[in-house]
Amino acid sequence: MTDKTANQMWGGRFAAGPDAIMEAINASIGFDRRMAAQDIAGSRAHAAMLAATGVISDSDAEAIGEGLLTVLSEIEAGDFEFSTALEDIHMNVEARLKDLIGAPAGRLHTGRSRNDQVATDFRLWVRDQLDTAEGGLLALIRALLGQAEAGADWVMPGFTHLQTAQPVTWGHHMMAYVEMFGRDLSRMRDARARMNESPLGAAALAGTSFPIDREMTAKALGFDRPAANSLDAVSDRDFALEFLGAASICAMHLSRMAEELVIWSSAQFRFVALSDRFSTGSSIMPQKKNPDAAELIRAKVGRIFGANTALMMVMKGLPLTYSKDMQEDKEQVFDAADNLMLALAAMEGMVRDMSANRDSLAAAAGSGFSTATDLADWLVRVLGMPFRDAHHVTGSLVALAEGRGCDLPDLTLDDMQSVHAEITDDVFTVLGVENSVNSRMSYGGTAPAQVRAQIERWKSLLE
Repeated sequence: MTDKTANQMWGGRFAAGPDAIMEAINASIGFDRRMAAQDIAGSRAHAAMLAATGVISDSDAEAIGEGLLTVLSEIEAGDFEFSTALEDIHMNVEARLKDLIGAPAGRLHTGRSRNDQVATDFRLWVRDQLDTAEGGLLALIRALLGQAEAGADWVMPGFTHLQTAQPVTWGHHMMAYVEMFGRDLSRMRDARARMNESPLGAAALAGTSFPIDREMTAKALGFDRPAANSLDAVSDRDFALEFLGAASICAMHLSRMAEELVIWSSAQFRFVALSDRFSTGSSIMPQKKNPDAAELIRAKVGRIFGANTALMMVMKGLPLTYSKDMQEDKEQVFDAADNLMLALAAMEGMVRDMSANRDSLAAAAGSGFSTATDLADWLVRVLGMPFRDAHHVTGSLVALAEGRGCDLPDLTLDDMQSVHAEITDDVFTVLGVENSVNSRMSYGGTAPAQVRAQIERWKSLLE
């Protein structure tokens, strides 16, 4: 593309084209070409509306619509030649449209500006990512439900401080992540509902004097309504920030689960075995099976958090309305979206494929005096002991068992009565890990019956 052509796109204000440095810093086509489909969809809706309102002729609108479809097919086929001199996806598409259909192409930009055009394109692109994230989260939640259902009554240790705390069930642990990713799903849906307003027709910043129909273009593009203030419409990037915020929280949840998979798949834990599809070997240690997919998910959080912070910094000092700073709103969002979708897909695959080691889970569930709280609760419930006193008695019994090199259920009744004479043999009904988890029947508790109830609740929600 020649400088002369580029200058024509700028209009008559500039006598000479930007030099190479200005062209390099000003151009966004290297990354905003990703919005080609959204740009063409917006332009086709705009052209149809201009014809419907009598601003342009039906024949011009038809030529524009058909020409834009040709441009889209060239881009999708990889046959389109993008030009840095034309700065961005909008001007690249418009220039090619002019090559194809001639003068009618010049009427496409009537009643709009690149400001509302890019705001529309970007909003459409982010909306597509929210829909993709929703699909990824639904698939992951279903994989977790499958794991929870298979092991609703499998005992395992619950941890605080990564120390054995109380016995829980495998199903209960999986359902904890269902709740986390369920909130992520809610945030994605909530963000989509709030951002689904059309900026198209806000023009540069003040609206337009042409008799356009913004309701028509909003409907054509699947928006709920046109944005109500033209100044805000072209300068708002909250929708991208909300996506990055929701993506950051989701990525944090993915990272937490990835960390557990790394720990659980280690030789020291052996809680789970990850499939070969999501593991790698070592170049020199043949025995190694590394949880690389989980580790990479854990690392990708940094990129997504960084994107969130970067866009906040871009937007924090901008007066209304549009400033060129806002060209820096896309690359980090594109990168964050790519990495979030990849991480969701990888986690869904790992969860679906992984095998829990029931024997290792059960062996670990009874370690570390995990039923000490059940003993303290029994002392309160059966003997009427104040909880602080029960806590002290239980601590003494733990110390006794530790000195004997055994666990609480292995102490004899005489051993226990040496610490507190009123303890009866009924205490042994609460000390086994199976008894412990079965007793946790409070709503949201780890009892298998409660876990299965939550699984059914989520299945109904997903239907």
